[in-house]
Amino acid sequence: MSSSGSLPTVEIVGLGPAGTEYVSQHTLDRIAAHRHRWVRTIRHPSAHVVPDASSFDHLYESADSFDEVYDAIVETLIERATEHGSILYAVPGSPLILERTVRGLMRDERVQCIVNPAIGFLEMAWSRLGIDPIEERVTLVDGHTFATDAAGIDGPMLIAHCHANWVLSEIKLAAEDTIDATNDASEVVILHHLGLADERVERVSWSELDRTLEADHLTSIYVPALAAPVGTELVAFHRLARTLREQCPWDMEQTHRSLITYLLEETHEVVDAILALDPDDPSTDDHLVEELGDLLYQIEFHAAIAEQDGRFTMGDVARGINDKLVRRHPHVFAGGSADDLVASWDAIKRAEKEARGDHGGPFDGVASSAGSLSYASSVLKKAAKADLDMRVPEVSLDHVTDLGEHLLAVVAECRRRGIDPEVALREVTNVRRTAAEGRAGS
Repeated sequence: MSSSGSLPTVEIVGLGPAGTEYVSQHTLDRIAAHRHRWVRTIRHPSAHVVPDASSFDHLYESADSFDEVYDAIVETLIERATEHGSILYAVPGSPLILERTVRGLMRDERVQCIVNPAIGFLEMAWSRLGIDPIEERVTLVDGHTFATDAAGIDGPMLIAHCHANWVLSEIKLAAEDTIDATNDASEVVILHHLGLADERVERVSWSELDRTLEADHLTSIYVPALAAPVGTELVAFHRLARTLREQCPWDMEQTHRSLITYLLEETHEVVDAILALDPDDPSTDDHLVEELGDLLYQIEFHAAIAEQDGRFTMGDVARGINDKLVRRHPHVFAGGSADDLVASWDAIKRAEKEARGDHGGPFDGVASSAGSLSYASSVLKKAAKADLDMRVPEVSLDHVTDLGEHLLAVVAECRRRGIDPEVALREVTNVRRTAAEGRAGS
């Protein structure tokens, strides 16, 4: 344990951009000074200079997101530093260049950090590109969050953490509306394995970005220029939502709850616009574009309220759904098979709920605020999946039209008796649901 009155210490060193020739003697001396050593990953050409070290590579395989990996690394290092008093932590490149675990440690008041300088991949990149990053005003961007970090920037940019071809594909997709195929702004430079024997520096078109080589953790890309900034329209729209929230008297008064009515109205209007689409008439798209815009504003509005309250941002919303979709599609992003898609989808959803501590029940996930017909249908579907007996009497009608007529007749009868059919159906569905749950638990 650390001595009384002093904080545990995490000494951090960088392992350079490539082989051991780029690791300084000072770094080697600091490594030798510690008995308890950790490296973020052993998948780095010079990781072997840290003997008897534990790595965090296993976390990259088991965690659902990079944020979870980084948080787990920080917590583990703090625990080990508290246990031993002083530990060493080695990271690829330079400790202060796009190392979120280092930033997390430096912000945490439970430990003190000693950060040693090291050569990073940036110096190698500037050398190969032959540019002065200060004169060129290059922006450094994280490939994982390119769509948000590069918003409003038209270049030049150096994009790091391009560790897989799906990351390159996402970058290409985010930039597709800013690419001008008629000039050099449509080209990008791939920097791969700089300083190693198989180093590659290739200028390619955007269309070939994710088809040129197999990207890994030693891949980055340089974007000299874009014809227009990334996400110009979305950035402008986000700013507009924040401005209205801050300056419009009506917008300023709204809350998450007060906007529910408008959210439902806009959702229904989107559905109407979809139903009105004519495959042979492209002009019918205009109405859908307008209604989707109205619905998007509702989402931005809720994010603007939360951002003003310091709760979450639109970036959190986008990042959350991005991570969820990647996690739920291993057959697309992790080399899995589409043959067991349904089984893997259900397993992933169960794992997500368990991670949240939400063990739920047979009707977990049914939206109680949905319309009564949708609500009843969802409850029946969940009951069938869980083999629960809802004991709903059968109606001897064979044709779909007959069933529709029967539903209409029921609604008409409710009206004659002064009964709200919405309330009536919801109440009986809840009664049957509660009874089914009781029978299952007995």
